[in-house]
Amino acid sequence: MAAHNELGKWGEDCAADFLQRMGYTIVARDWKSGHRDIDIIAMDEETMVFVEVKARRNRTFMEPETAVDYHKLRNLQGAINHYVKYYRVNHDIRFDIITVVGTPDDATPEIDHLKDIPLY
Repeated sequence: MAAHNELGKWGEDCAADFLQRMGYTIVARDWKSGHRDIDIIAMDEETMVFVEVKARRNRTFMEPETAVDYHKLRNLQGAINHYVKYYRVNHDIRFDIITVVGTPDDATPEIDHLKDIPLY
């Protein structure tokens, strides 16, 4: 597996662990809708939360959340709409971004949870 793929997988694992520690229930990971995917789908009480995870080794070039640009948001919006219709979701929904900065060698990576990001 390429180094950036390993970092991404590690970041998603960290984010899922973080959400579970915060009381969320993980519903699905890496849910695919054609060429689009949703990293984590979780329940926060009665709200279904769709989470995009961005992992970076450091913040040297940019903040990780800035990688979620207009095109990425459009793809996520399509995938989320597909999931909601396919599973007939009858909950409030929310879109969050979790950033993980560090490497798998770090005992405590920096994790930021940005909640209720608009998808437009």
